[in-house]
Amino acid sequence: MCGIVGVLGNHEAAPLLVEALKRLEYRGYDSAGIATVNGGRLDRRRAVGKLVNLSDLLVHEPLAGKAGIGHTRWATHGAATVTNAHPHRAGPVAVVHNGIIENFRELREELAAAGHVQESQTDTETIALLAQMHMLRGMTPVEAARATLKRLHGAFALCFLFDGEDDLMIAARKGSPLAIGHGKGEMFVGSDAIALAPMTDRITYLEEGDWAVITRAGAEIFDAEDRRANRAETRIQIDSARIEKSGYKHFMAKEIAEQPVVIADALKHYTGGGVNPALQLPEGVDFTGVDRVMMVACGTASYACHVAKYWFEQIAGLPAEVDIASEFRYRDPVLSEKSWAVFVSQSGETADTLAALRHAKEKVAKVVSVVNVPTSSIARESDLSLPILAGVEVGVASTKAFTCQLTVLALMAIKAGLDRGRLTADQAGELLVGLRNLPGLMNHALALSAPIAAIAEELAEAQDVLFLGRGAMFPLALEGALKLKEISYIHAEGYASGELKHGPIALIDARVPVIVLAPRDALFDKTVSNMQEVMARHGKVLLISDAQGVAEAGHGVWRTLTLPEVPAALAPILYAVPAQLLAYHTAIAKGTDVDQPRNLAKSVTVE
Repeated sequence: MCGIVGVLGNHEAAPLLVEALKRLEYRGYDSAGIATVNGGRLDRRRAVGKLVNLSDLLVHEPLAGKAGIGHTRWATHGAATVTNAHPHRAGPVAVVHNGIIENFRELREELAAAGHVQESQTDTETIALLAQMHMLRGMTPVEAARATLKRLHGAFALCFLFDGEDDLMIAARKGSPLAIGHGKGEMFVGSDAIALAPMTDRITYLEEGDWAVITRAGAEIFDAEDRRANRAETRIQIDSARIEKSGYKHFMAKEIAEQPVVIADALKHYTGGGVNPALQLPEGVDFTGVDRVMMVACGTASYACHVAKYWFEQIAGLPAEVDIASEFRYRDPVLSEKSWAVFVSQSGETADTLAALRHAKEKVAKVVSVVNVPTSSIARESDLSLPILAGVEVGVASTKAFTCQLTVLALMAIKAGLDRGRLTADQAGELLVGLRNLPGLMNHALALSAPIAAIAEELAEAQDVLFLGRGAMFPLALEGALKLKEISYIHAEGYASGELKHGPIALIDARVPVIVLAPRDALFDKTVSNMQEVMARHGKVLLISDAQGVAEAGHGVWRTLTLPEVPAALAPILYAVPAQLLAYHTAIAKGTDVDQPRNLAKSVTVE
């Protein structure tokens, strides 16, 4: 969600702050701002909309100083206005914040009674006012920040800057990620390592409840009990080229096109580079004696889990459950000491998923994470973490992370089948060969971009779109509908094909396109039967199948897309590509912001 950056540097901070904020644009935002200390004087600039608006403002109203903080805001409390934009300032204190302060109303009333009245609608301004009140009562900046933190309930990542202090920042985290970067006579703060990558590769991740006093000489870190804490410094490797569009019009287009490469990389990592693939999962991945797998995730990652549910049960005979992370704790799930809890998250910082992990951690045999950021909070707090190796994903609508999640989950299901005696070595080998062949098949799917773009021109005129699938293609129908909603703003729903006549068929008429995901598998005939029910009611059917499926069932449909044949179990990974391309080209046809769709954030770090 919101992005935070801080600089105590040897050069002008404003350009560094804006450049770092650009690297956080993928999180989603609707306003931005920076504050600096120059000659002991604290000042700030804020603007609504894209960062270019802030950059334009800084041309006309420059902001000097070598110490500064910056922020991109995704509105929670209060609309996207300049007044509500960060940094928030109260007298000698400026603060940027990611998260939600749950007791801000109580604090606001207390502050108002003491004569400190808020100008904005945000919970964040309460933090600055509280720190100001403490300083007016004689506290130093460090004492005031510490006293303020003690009063805050909720989730937050914070960075404070103070009037008259050009060699001091105070950072804190509780529930939202924050990292400290180390330079030569310089120090930095960022929501994640991506923001800091051009400035340093030496990172210290604050742990839950930590707060830090930062000067150019270094950082003194304290834990939630105010005890000095030693946190490891790590070196990060982020391929900055991966954060460029590399000739593509949008990050999403680049990331869709990267899928054959990143999946091949993940498979090489987990199955070796030889001619005959062999599972090389970490030693702790042993499903012997496990009674069930509980998978927890949000959004696109949850649909990857729903596909994996079919795999774990059909391939390994292992009972599997899927929970939406935001609901997991509140339904009071029955957890078993013989179960595994698997948490899937692209960022590894998803607040709901992290909270669910902490709820389950002491109640199950093992907590496993499937993440794209191996240094993330979810990865660090898991017993075992399996990176998906998708590389940096900038587009808000997940593409390559989704298919890499599916790939790693498929490998886990194969390992479970072997451990539980449901798969022979030969059967497992056949599945691994099928996975190894996927990158080549995905290149064939990517070659359909032009005909998909032509279909999307008509799809863009629709107000409602339905996606249908059976078996493991049902979750893919849900994911296809989500992608279309996310970036084209067309209402779309995914359904299990057999559920069509239990209500959704009432929506069918000549204006409603119906996208049918139907590889020629054991459920093909049943899916086609449901498709015929749509056509009998004048629905516009786009059939996505292989050559045999299109030959058998393509007559009379609106459009067809022909994919290469693929082993039935692995079809969801391949069929994700045309679903992504349909959403992408439809969004292009409608002229929407593909990489940063309205109201959405890439990394959701608040509940």
